[in-house]
Amino acid sequence: MNEKIIVLLIFAGCYSLALSRKVKLAYASLGASALLLASGILKIEDAVFNAIKWDVLGIYWGFMMVSFVFMKSRMPDFIAMKLLKMVRVEKYAILSLCALTAFLSAFMENVGVVLIMAPVAITVAKLLDSSLFRYMIAIAISSNVVTTVTMVADPPSLILALETGMKPLDFYWFNGRPGLGTLTIVGVIAAMSTLLFQFRNMNKKVEIETEKIYVTKGASALFALGVPALAIAPELGIKVGIVGFAVGAIALYMRRQDIKEMLFEFDWNSFLFIVGIFMVIFSLSASGILMDFSGFLVKSGFKDPAFMLAFVTWVSVAASSFMDNVPYTILMIPVCRNLAEIIGMSAWPLLFGMLVGTGIGGNITPVGAAANVFACGILEKHGYKIVLKEYLKIGVPFSIAAVATVHILLQIFWLK
Repeated sequence: MNEKIIVLLIFAGCYSLALSRKVKLAYASLGASALLLASGILKIEDAVFNAIKWDVLGIYWGFMMVSFVFMKSRMPDFIAMKLLKMVRVEKYAILSLCALTAFLSAFMENVGVVLIMAPVAITVAKLLDSSLFRYMIAIAISSNVVTTVTMVADPPSLILALETGMKPLDFYWFNGRPGLGTLTIVGVIAAMSTLLFQFRNMNKKVEIETEKIYVTKGASALFALGVPALAIAPELGIKVGIVGFAVGAIALYMRRQDIKEMLFEFDWNSFLFIVGIFMVIFSLSASGILMDFSGFLVKSGFKDPAFMLAFVTWVSVAASSFMDNVPYTILMIPVCRNLAEIIGMSAWPLLFGMLVGTGIGGNITPVGAAANVFACGILEKHGYKIVLKEYLKIGVPFSIAAVATVHILLQIFWLK
């Protein structure tokens, strides 16, 4: 059988099982990876050195450890109390958490932000006796929606900047027009508006008694140092995964009396799923299927710039619902340039449309972005079953509102 067909079948089977939740996520991706390795399609050296993103795994492991220490410190209780005293109504509490998540994710790794915000969300939901499901899904998708607000918000933005020579401020004003970061901020506001609408009936009044909360200073210091370290590490040439492993090791040492509990509570299912899915996506990219798709786009023959902008943007949304946005971005940059040259238009609108589509499109499904996977893993740890229909009710309108807004603004400002 043709290698491309085998990879495509394994990819489809893996994601079908993952979305159905009929088996553990880890079994789906590791099983698919095992098939790819056994068939010789994926080489072990490629799996270890090229496919697996050790930075993501380092951040996840490390900040899960920090999250445990953070919870034990009672800092989330302190933050939750302060937040609830200010907003007084539940829907504004959840929106405040989403806004803070989005702000932090514009400068930090999304997974780390979700793991940092999770204990606060858990505490708020517990204080209000509310379902944690909405809180965690809203936080996860809020972390992904700002992927094109700054140059360092997400790897695809950095890749585009390095490939095209864009500078950080070019994301806000570029070639005499509003840059992608500026347009994305408007899209973020539109997306947050969908959450306000969906949560409009969450009018539970916040009535909590004042409580003296004693926060453990060591844990607070680790949190206070770990967050900015994650943000500035790339500027110093330090891999963010190393920061993740380092703060995780410190957290283990600080709570060394709880090591067994920390390792038991760790979300191994989501962690191993991500390990496996990295290998599946790498194989899909290496097989040439994505390049074939790119070739189809170049040869499609469509000459209308507005149509091509819409096509590239929304195909990118669909693609990123199921695959990693880094290889997709790398492959699509030359495709967008070729399309622009054939049509006789600037490549910038296509590049920007592709980037916003692949950045936000991961919110469409629970497995479309690492932050979503880990948020769902936290929910399952707390006894929640992830129902695809319920996830889509929140994720789809949110993502469509953000992408559609940026798409329209690109049409107005960049297709003149």
